[in-house]
Amino acid sequence: MRIRWIFCFAAVAASAATLTAQQAAPLLLVKTIAMENVQGRIDHFSVDLEGQRLFMAALGNNTVEVFDLRANKRIHTIKGLHEPQGVRFVPGLNKLFVANGGGGAVDVFDGTSYKLLGQVSLSDDADNVRYDPVREEIYVGYGDGGLGVISAASDRLLGDIQLPKHPESFQLETSGPGIFVNVPNAQEIVVIDRVKRAVTARWPLGAYYGNYPMALDEIHHRLFVGCRRPAEVMVMDTASGKVVARIPCVGDTDDVWYDSPRKRVYVSGGEGSVTVIEQVDADHYRSVARVPTVPGARTSYFVPDLRRLYLA
Repeated sequence: MRIRWIFCFAAVAASAATLTAQQAAPLLLVKTIAMENVQGRIDHFSVDLEGQRLFMAALGNNTVEVFDLRANKRIHTIKGLHEPQGVRFVPGLNKLFVANGGGGAVDVFDGTSYKLLGQVSLSDDADNVRYDPVREEIYVGYGDGGLGVISAASDRLLGDIQLPKHPESFQLETSGPGIFVNVPNAQEIVVIDRVKRAVTARWPLGAYYGNYPMALDEIHHRLFVGCRRPAEVMVMDTASGKVVARIPCVGDTDDVWYDSPRKRVYVSGGEGSVTVIEQVDADHYRSVARVPTVPGARTSYFVPDLRRLYLA
C-alpha cells in the first residue's frame, strides 16, 4: 500500500540574508501527516483558521480530504466528487466550495456536517477558486476560458467573465477591483476589473511558457508568476505589466507564495524541492535556498497566520 504525506514546513523568522549552513534554514520541516489510500493527482488547498482544519482536493481520488491541524491527522473524507480541483472555505458562512474538473460543477458543502447544500453548474474543467469577502463573491476559473462569479450567500451564479483560454492561478486585489489571471495556453497575463466584469489589459509573456502559479505583493505592486519553460519566477509591475526581475526556480513549478512579513517567495515544484527567494526590494531578488522535498510534490499552500507551508 502506498502512503502519501503532507509535509508541514515552518517559515523561520530569521532574515534569509543572514543564513549560513550552521543556522536555521528559511523553511524547517516540523511535521508530516499521513494520507493512506489517497490515489492519483493532488490539487489545491484551503484552510479554516478558527477550526484549525486544512482542506485538500484529491483530484485523482475524487475526494476532498479534511485534516485537523491540532491533532495532526485526517479527520474526514468528502466522497462522490468528480475530479475536484479548487477548494475554498468561507468562514463567515461556514461553507466549503469545491470546483470539479469533471463536468464543471461547483459543489457547496456545510462546513460542519459536510452535507451538500447546493451546486452551481459551469462548463467543464472548473478549477481554481477565490473569494472576495467584501463583495461576498466566489470566483472560479473554468472551461475553455472563463471566470464564473457566484454569490457565496445564495450559491447563485451571478455571471461570468470571458477569457482567451483556460485560466490557471489568479489573484484578487484587496485594495482595488483588479484580478490578475494566468492564461498559460495564451502565454499571457489577463487583467480584469471585477466590478465591471471586463478585461482591462493583456500582458504577453514572450518566450515564457507554462505560467501556472501566481502570487501577489500588493504593497509593492508586484506580481510573481511561476513559469515552467524556462524554470523561472517573473516579477511584474502590476501597474504596467513590465517585467522587473527574473529568478531561476525549481522545475515543474505549480505553486508560488509571497510571505510579506519575511519578504520571501516560496516556489514548490515537481522536480523535488521548494525554492526560497528573498525580496531585497521591489525590483531586486535573490535565491537563498532550495529546500529538498520529493519528486512529484508540486502542490503547496502557505498559511501566513500559522507561518506554515503545507506541501502534498
